[in-house]
Amino acid sequence: MRNLVLLLLSLLAPICLAQKPYPCSSPPLLTGALTVSSQNEKFYYYAQYWYDAMGKRFRIKETVLYENKTFSVDALLLYREHAMFMIDAPNHNCTKQALKTDFEPLRIPEDATLMGQAILGSSSGPGQGLLVNSWWGTQPNSTDKYMMTVTEFGCIPVYTAYQTADYGWVAVSFFDNVIGITDPMQLIRPDFCPKAEMSADDGDQPPAADFLSLFLKRN
Repeated sequence: MRNLVLLLLSLLAPICLAQKPYPCSSPPLLTGALTVSSQNEKFYYYAQYWYDAMGKRFRIKETVLYENKTFSVDALLLYREHAMFMIDAPNHNCTKQALKTDFEPLRIPEDATLMGQAILGSSSGPGQGLLVNSWWGTQPNSTDKYMMTVTEFGCIPVYTAYQTADYGWVAVSFFDNVIGITDPMQLIRPDFCPKAEMSADDGDQPPAADFLSLFLKRN
């Protein structure tokens, strides 16, 4: 009986001594899907994404519902080349815009405040729930707030919400995440893109800086 008690205590010790969560960075290579919606119900997106933090590349294919109109957007962001390509694969067409901002990796900012831990699903049985950490903070150079939820193990993005002046809260939900790039060709410019000329109205368009600004600049 004593040996059984000692065994149980040894198994519980790591849990009891676990430290509180700290800000983390997501895996440098991710493939998955996400949805984006605004509090004022002006727009809704469904998108597939490919994320390469090592090569500073990001590809996103969106299906957009905006003011009762549906359209598609396919964007390849190459931060090392300071260029964003808007791709029309069916018509073999491609336009190029300047990307004037630095690459922003998927991560919890160092100054974020922990809101707490929670289990998505159920804790009633093995495999029925997912342990996540939720954080909040203030966006850089702004008074607008943000909230971010990632998995405790792996720092996989689950949910992000940004406060905006024009749309209220904008919510991003991540799902079907896979560590790694399932199709590396998605991060390579198509053959018809390298010679694309810089968009003439590039100066009138706000630069795409991260997930949120890429979505909002479409509207």
